[in-house]
Amino acid sequence: MLSHLDNQNNPVMVDVSEKQATHRTATAQSIVVLPAEVLAHLVDGELQSKKGSVFQTAIIAGIMAAKKTGDLIPLCHPLGMDNCKVTIELSPLNEVIIECTASITAKTGIEMEALVGATIAALTIYDMCKALSHDIVIKETKLIAKTGGKRDFKRS
Repeated sequence: MLSHLDNQNNPVMVDVSEKQATHRTATAQSIVVLPAEVLAHLVDGELQSKKGSVFQTAIIAGIMAAKKTGDLIPLCHPLGMDNCKVTIELSPLNEVIIECTASITAKTGIEMEALVGATIAALTIYDMCKALSHDIVIKETKLIAKTGGKRDFKRS
């Protein structure tokens, strides 16, 4: 049974009142593929737009979004994160690799915050670069790892 459905298939918030608080971390990744006309605007490994530094703005957007996950995803517990870090690197394949790592000591996991942070950082890159090209592709978003809770997970 899915955790957000009761016995009658009605949506419910997961009851975590009986769980013990544990230290939990999660890392998610989004990949953005930039076309050559956007990559041509790289300056010292960073994109600049009329709105400012693209990667720096995306980092801030990712952290801000992770903090708002409980407001964005129905039935997701609102969490006061202990930490959130977004990193952005350009791969040798000219893909932008975004990673968001969030941590908390709580009764419920933090993977949704990491996934939202990585996703919004990717969307911010799209938004800031769309004046150069609409051929930007957000290729994938995935959970890389999580610790704490019932079971740990690490993508191989």
